[in-house]
Amino acid sequence: MPYSYYFFDPTMIFVYIGMGLSLLASSLVKSTFAKYDRVRSQRGISGREAAEIILQKNGIGYVQVLSVRGHLSDFYSPKDKTVNLSEATENSTSIAAIGVAAHECGHAVQDAVGYMPLVISRNINPVCAICSQLAIPIIFIGFLIGMSGFIQLGIIVFAVAISFQIITLPVEWNASQRAMRILEEEGILSPQEIKGVRAVLTAAALTYVAAAASSVLQLLRLLILYGGRGRRDD
Repeated sequence: MPYSYYFFDPTMIFVYIGMGLSLLASSLVKSTFAKYDRVRSQRGISGREAAEIILQKNGIGYVQVLSVRGHLSDFYSPKDKTVNLSEATENSTSIAAIGVAAHECGHAVQDAVGYMPLVISRNINPVCAICSQLAIPIIFIGFLIGMSGFIQLGIIVFAVAISFQIITLPVEWNASQRAMRILEEEGILSPQEIKGVRAVLTAAALTYVAAAASSVLQLLRLLILYGGRGRRDD
């Protein structure tokens, strides 16, 4: 197979579709967050205060709320038992900020109760991270030197890598559902405000869906290329 065919072939449409989905999802989450970041919560509670309330109410006050730099760089660290909020989220009283803070606390609750998809994703993450770095180089070498075994190995490695993205989907969805339920049950936000949070968290979840879809499309492309090469070899 010519070197140029791998990079400039009709199956590149799968790559372009994946890129388009990712860009659309990213644009949606930014615009949705910006919209509801302008809506102040009725109780005037900040993202940090909401997080602390949620953690205390769920009996996991040992989880610390820390501040990190960046915009929408919030995350939960199961290793350090910390909910890390970006400065804008931590100090803002918008329903968007509260929703994001609650979502990260949702991950803390998952960790506390031993939510199985979270446990699985945490355990396979190191392996998937390594596979993600090795997959494309292995496939490239296979195409370059014409070894089907290398190509097949690379595709398998790539499939293992994207399994983390797929397992992450229910983890993120469940964290958002927990967040909205807790916010409503504790009276942190009104039912009307919860609708705004749902819009923000749904938009955020779509970024994970888009990333997973993009990777699956890339895998499909690789399978088509490998299948076509196999037929020519025959």
